[in-house]
Amino acid sequence: MADHSVEITEGCRLPVLRKNQENEDEWPLAEILSVKDNPGKKLYYVHYIDFNKRLDEWVTPDRLDIKKLQFPKKEAKTPMKNGLPGSRPSSPERDVKRKAESVSLATQVTAATPVPSLPSSAEASQASVYPAMRDTSFSIKSRDEHEPLTSLTTNGTTSIQRHLIPPQPGRKRKSCGGTDEMVKMFQNNSPRCSTVYLLPGEDSQDSSDGIPSAPRMTGSLVSDRSHDDIVTRMKNIDCIELGRHRLKPWYFSPYPQELTSLPILYLCEFCLKYLKSLKCLQRHLTKCNLRHPPGNEIYRKGTISFFEIDGRKNKAYSQNLCLLAKCFLDHKTLYYDTDPFLFYVMTEYDSKGFHIVGYFSKEKESTEDYNVACILTLPPYQRRGYGKLLIEFSYELSKVEGKTGTPEKPLSDLGLLSYRSYWSQTILEILMDLKSENGERPQITINEISEITSVKKEDVISTLQYLNLINYYKGQYILTLSEDIVEGHERAMQKRHLRIDPKCLHFTPKDWSKRGKW
Repeated sequence: MADHSVEITEGCRLPVLRKNQENEDEWPLAEILSVKDNPGKKLYYVHYIDFNKRLDEWVTPDRLDIKKLQFPKKEAKTPMKNGLPGSRPSSPERDVKRKAESVSLATQVTAATPVPSLPSSAEASQASVYPAMRDTSFSIKSRDEHEPLTSLTTNGTTSIQRHLIPPQPGRKRKSCGGTDEMVKMFQNNSPRCSTVYLLPGEDSQDSSDGIPSAPRMTGSLVSDRSHDDIVTRMKNIDCIELGRHRLKPWYFSPYPQELTSLPILYLCEFCLKYLKSLKCLQRHLTKCNLRHPPGNEIYRKGTISFFEIDGRKNKAYSQNLCLLAKCFLDHKTLYYDTDPFLFYVMTEYDSKGFHIVGYFSKEKESTEDYNVACILTLPPYQRRGYGKLLIEFSYELSKVEGKTGTPEKPLSDLGLLSYRSYWSQTILEILMDLKSENGERPQITINEISEITSVKKEDVISTLQYLNLINYYKGQYILTLSEDIVEGHERAMQKRHLRIDPKCLHFTPKDWSKRGKW
């Protein structure tokens, strides 16, 4: 459809033909990021608007709908971004999108996701970090102003139907986000259905301004998106060969410039050193003695092992691991100073050695209770339960350390889904295992759930809201576990075959506040 009489330049937008998940043709709007002159024809590097960057690709002119071409807006002078000259032509909505990308997960998951009101001011700020995936809005009020209940059924599927009433001016919401929230659970007529009661606790001391805070830029690997340019927006590696797998990178990674023009980049699967040809790789393998990641093996069960790697003691390996991970992580950037980080690499063992499956990194010292900085399951091993295994392992380390932890924000879209699923299953597992004593309803606090799981309290509250479990009944905050929730949880747990066995973990935490241990 391309009309060669019209010059298509960087910054232009137009519909581009692509196949969707059902292998059907569609014409989403795309932005031209780069133009490449090949002998015989041009190639255009396009980013599909409102699609993830991992779908960006080079396309031929016949896939462009030139009739709906939108030229970039002209500007009187080069735009300035944080005091730096703009590096590419301006196009519609770019400034809005750039701001949205760097603020919070709420805008990164979906712009249309409603952020429900939360039980407390602490949770109000959390709403910008953990957006609900469905409409779970509710208001938690004091005893004299709670919303009326229209019905409470106990015929096998306990449910609470509510009519929300708008809050009256001048009235404040009562917090349930303090440290003493009490949960009561009782079994209804159906043995598979239960309701949990939360009693309001003391008010939270957290800020209630509701303004989402920008990602931290200190020792973390969080990317500062304000300095994006045309180079880092484009994939620069076509293919990576890692052991018996060939991987198609999703994003830009700062490998040396001379390697980006190669059809295949070869990596040693044990030390992760990058090489320019198969012959170089074969020669390297005759000299590489590694058959597992460097560092200490702190967990082994069956064929699954975890290795702890110090970013200071094994700097070359850590840097190579970050380069590989950046090919599949868009929200993190690469720092060659790996000293402040520990890397936990998960491997699968066979007769040839320990093959990398995925990893997560964490700061040696985190002032914000982060137990994960970056987390990645390599594409060949995705959708097989390894992601949840990495997450579960990170929380097992937190349990040994006697801390609660949370992943560093922002998470990628896939990372958010994995954490949401893990938190939901872990918390439901605890609630469903509660037993009544002496005929009384069992009680558990939010803090106790947090201590048992090492999941940070804000993540517990956010997950309960995401599951749409919190209601208000007779002056108490209750959680209603319906038949559907219980059955869905049981089905999910039956599919979850890979679990961490704490008995197989051999880990002694260090006090990294003493710089001598670095």
